[in-house]
Amino acid sequence: MDDLAKRGSLRLHWAEEHMPVLMDIRKRFIDEQPLAGLKVGMALHTEAKTGMLAVTLADAGATVRLASCNPLSTDDSVAAALREEYGLDVYAKKWESDKEYYNNLNTVLNMAPDYIIDDGADLIAMVHTTRKDVLGNVKAANEETTTGVQRLKAMAKDRALRFPVLDVNDAKMKFMFDNRYGTGQSTFDGWMNATNLIIAGKRLVVAGYGWCGKGVAMRAKGLGASVIVTEVDPIKAIEAKMDGFEVMPMVKAAEVADIVITVTGCKDIVNADVLKVMKSGCVMGNVGHFDNEISKTALDEISVSKERVRDFIDEYKTRDGRRLYLIAEGRLMNLGAGQGHPAEIMDMSFATQALGLVYMVNNHDRMDNEVRAVPEEIDSEIARIKLRSMGVEIDSLTEAQVSYITGWEEGT
Repeated sequence: MDDLAKRGSLRLHWAEEHMPVLMDIRKRFIDEQPLAGLKVGMALHTEAKTGMLAVTLADAGATVRLASCNPLSTDDSVAAALREEYGLDVYAKKWESDKEYYNNLNTVLNMAPDYIIDDGADLIAMVHTTRKDVLGNVKAANEETTTGVQRLKAMAKDRALRFPVLDVNDAKMKFMFDNRYGTGQSTFDGWMNATNLIIAGKRLVVAGYGWCGKGVAMRAKGLGASVIVTEVDPIKAIEAKMDGFEVMPMVKAAEVADIVITVTGCKDIVNADVLKVMKSGCVMGNVGHFDNEISKTALDEISVSKERVRDFIDEYKTRDGRRLYLIAEGRLMNLGAGQGHPAEIMDMSFATQALGLVYMVNNHDRMDNEVRAVPEEIDSEIARIKLRSMGVEIDSLTEAQVSYITGWEEGT
């Protein structure tokens, strides 16, 4: 094993030690072989935690082929170790060109997978457009993230979706922890690696106050930032205000922002109008799935030069003499410039993926072609395993209490 693969092997084994829920499921899968004879095509951020999910599915009997779901989110050492130590088919590298990215997704689809695990829905979308030749093989899929779920629900609404998809993103054991605590912490892992600059004392703008935005705002506040939230949803805006944050339109926030972090799942959040008034020296980063939340086209149009001033930071010099900075080419800064979510967090998300996939294998033929919620019993099972791994005990309802909360007769 070469040095790169050795480093990746260490990262994989570190993740394995800190993912007790997934490893509990893996032991069960080795005995039960619930995926025996099946082909699973995966497009996920190719790093250590994803690697342990791929290993778990292979140990469950599946033939696994993995590509990245983002051109910048691969850990090359992990990809090498998955190939050399575990014998998995991995088609991913960091700094992929768009052509390489889609070539790798096509290579995954060349196996004609029975099931797909996707993050952002690029793989699923290709099966419905440019790779309809494999559509007849795919029985069902899982989707990992908000952006992908939005795309797939739009497909289902248009009656374009040709197989059922499990919405892993909105499982409680995913979004309540992955989206909030995972994104909150990993965003600043990416920030520190990219910038080596302080957060405390700066005005930091969080665009979007969904579960991911809540996590980023919470962690930014803890690091000493003065946090401003921008929103289009009036209910979320009130929530942000009552959580103690300033709330204002992005075009106003940009005038005073030292840092802007977008996490909306929508495009052109930082657009030409925002860039026009942005304070010189502002550092911008994105933790939404695609690299269109901060408009690079608009940045290019107002700039006279662009220079990479650190490994993951591009400096744009504008025509009016300002300097604006963009982390990780506007791609997910927590994976492009950092190592992604903590292993203990992805433990719950990828346990949901693993049990969700087996659920789809057993039930897809009774489902309509729609986006389906993860069953509550899967959430509960994962929560109980997680609590057990943490040494935490909880109470149980008595029969009388169950009768009380499910009945209506007893009152004042």
